[in-house]
Amino acid sequence: MIFGRIKSLDAILATAEKKSLPRSLGAFQLTMLGVGAVIGTGIFVLTAEAAQKAGPGMMLSFVIAGFVCAVAALCYAEMAAMVPVSGSAYTYSYAVMGELIAWMVGWALILEYAVAAGAVSVGWSGYVVGLIENAFHVDIPKELVRGPFDGGLINLPAMGIAGLVTWLLVIGTRESAMVNAVLVTIKVAALTLFVILALPVANMENFQPFAPLGFAGISAAAASIFFAYVGFDAVSTAAEETKNPQRNMPIGLIGSLAICTIFYILVAAGVIGSVGAQPVGGPDGGALNPGTIELAQACSAIHEAAVVCSKEALAWTLREIGWTQIGNLIGLAAGLALPSVILMMMFGQTRIFFVMSRDGLLPEVFSKVHPKFHTPYVITILTGIFVALFAAFFPVGKLADISNSGTLFAFAAVAIAVLVLRRTDPGRKRPFRTPGLYFTAPIAVAGCAYLFFSLSDDTKLLFVGWAVIGMIVYFLYSYRKSHVGRGLTEMHEEDVDIPPQPVPPMPGASTPGGKDA
Repeated sequence: MIFGRIKSLDAILATAEKKSLPRSLGAFQLTMLGVGAVIGTGIFVLTAEAAQKAGPGMMLSFVIAGFVCAVAALCYAEMAAMVPVSGSAYTYSYAVMGELIAWMVGWALILEYAVAAGAVSVGWSGYVVGLIENAFHVDIPKELVRGPFDGGLINLPAMGIAGLVTWLLVIGTRESAMVNAVLVTIKVAALTLFVILALPVANMENFQPFAPLGFAGISAAAASIFFAYVGFDAVSTAAEETKNPQRNMPIGLIGSLAICTIFYILVAAGVIGSVGAQPVGGPDGGALNPGTIELAQACSAIHEAAVVCSKEALAWTLREIGWTQIGNLIGLAAGLALPSVILMMMFGQTRIFFVMSRDGLLPEVFSKVHPKFHTPYVITILTGIFVALFAAFFPVGKLADISNSGTLFAFAAVAIAVLVLRRTDPGRKRPFRTPGLYFTAPIAVAGCAYLFFSLSDDTKLLFVGWAVIGMIVYFLYSYRKSHVGRGLTEMHEEDVDIPPQPVPPMPGASTPGGKDA
């Protein structure tokens, strides 16, 4: 084993056996579960970001990001089926590669979920502000609805929605599978309507030049657009409930990612063909980086008459081609659907924090439960404060990139863990085996590394800085306080008072990992 302290896999599996689930999901249900968990959020909030980085080449970026997700998901599924507790990459790493790697993965996931919630809050703000301005013909001062990198001072709506979701979590709001299914339907309907209206007016000249910034721009856009696929692990963690998982899991995973990728390409083609998607250049003609004051100034100079300048790219596109009221409806759909995504991401963050706290790696106060609401209110409020601050001052693209850095690290760690466990424990029962693991896992690790190194330099530096802080915390506190280090065998992933797993948008389906919220 790589590092000495390992959470007992047998203890984890003994816990899991107490709550074995019926195998009820077929290939079709898995595919629909994946589409529901993935579709919508990233394409709503990151289209302008991808266009500024890659121009029309962003269509290829979706394919690259989708492929990396597919191979990572196949590895994730083997681990999720073998260690079927309602845990995460943190739990899997603890059982296979030891405490230090698990700590690093958990620390990266904390970054992923909190910053992702901030990114979606900023995206929500862009659509709601655009809807209010266009529906009621008012001008809201940019200083109050954009952060300093976007030409404003503070994004109050994004801060507000993060605060509202935090309050809902503290008082014990749970996700509902039925509500999630309705919201997924709204998102899919909105995107379908967009494609139907935008593609017929596409002008093929708008697709030239296809890659104005070369393949490096397409890679950078793929690294950002990876955010549009986060959520596919909902399928991976459903392996335990799948009929004939060896056949149905690959179909469900690859099928759902293929459907989402095709959908995303059609939406991107609608944007590019109807209004163009060439990057906005600076005074010297070179393309400007998204989420910078320079780009905000260049957009202001052209009165934001380019899709890359819009904070509500899909609604803006429809208004530009004459569908003003339908554009407002797209804004309304985003305004209704995105808060549930913020809720899901903050659930994920508090859940990781909670388990790490109960494992002794973080102070016990973080897993303190409210006497009335029975929620881990300390960590929920702390998470909410950070999410609100991220949303108030940072642009959506920067937040999505930072979140992706944590996700990519965690998925690469799981792919390595699956490889390690195949060698060190080949006899272990595996309900699902990753097809061609010795090819798939290295491709997954290489793909995650490729996307990570395609992120901007400041994102990579920030991730390294976060990792260094994590190492300091681990060696100053967690190493001494760890329950595993003190010889205690515990499984907190199934505690009664743990924050729930994200709920699948399928009424009647069990929660991924098996614990109904």
